[in-house]
Amino acid sequence: MTVKETRRTQIYVPGNNEKMIKKAVTFNVDSIILDLEDSVPLDYKEEARNTISKLLKEIDFGNKEICVRINSIGNIEGLKDLVFLYKEDKIDCIVVPKSEGELDKVHFATNKAIIALVETAKGLLNIENMLNAEGVVAVTWGSADLSFSVGGKEERYAKNEFVRTKIVLAAKHFGIDAIDKVYFNLSDLEGFKNECLEAKSLGFNGKQLIHPSQIEIANQIFTPSKEEIEWAKKIINEIEKAKTEKRGAIRVNDKLVDMVHVRIAKKILSLSDSTNKTD
Repeated sequence: MTVKETRRTQIYVPGNNEKMIKKAVTFNVDSIILDLEDSVPLDYKEEARNTISKLLKEIDFGNKEICVRINSIGNIEGLKDLVFLYKEDKIDCIVVPKSEGELDKVHFATNKAIIALVETAKGLLNIENMLNAEGVVAVTWGSADLSFSVGGKEERYAKNEFVRTKIVLAAKHFGIDAIDKVYFNLSDLEGFKNECLEAKSLGFNGKQLIHPSQIEIANQIFTPSKEEIEWAKKIINEIEKAKTEKRGAIRVNDKLVDMVHVRIAKKILSLSDSTNKTD
């Protein structure tokens, strides 16, 4: 089971569209999610599985994480997906839609890493138990299905900070990645950028995508900037100097700096190193 160092960008590609899958390999993304669920009509599910299996043998995906979003494990197509994925060694990760629990069973059945996709009220309220399951490496969410599950409006839940904060807090508690939801308005790249910035400020590690036009923006926002890297290096250098004077807290650029800032700085530099390897 491959463990991905960074998940800044994860793009969905219909599993039955050979042309789009081949094109996705050229994208500068950390993960490709081959979709067997919503983007594939019921009559084409088996064709999608066959297409994915064929292309896994033909295509070099490089260092990209290869994920598959399966159908609900509560129906026959989802069970067929699990049997299919058990046989495919090149698949790194399974995105489980409408996750509500028992993700460890999916992991043990397939020996794949799991990304929980929270799309129901039950899934959100049970998030701590879900993310504590064996094999879960990340969590994301869907505002459309979540709003439908409670009879609300998608546009209200898309901007719901309580939901996003709860997902981030749970993810960080269990030491896994929090990946923000897809942004549906493909013509509004400024709105997409703002949502990425909000997600980063809350602690999300990256963004799920549905169009190539979103890739560059998300990569840029979820990669440490030059200014962030310079700040991190300065913090570490200054705190090392302070240690010789037996000081645990110092003043840098008129701001108090202590060990929590050192941990933040080290995390920024670590993320910078891992994204450099990816890019």
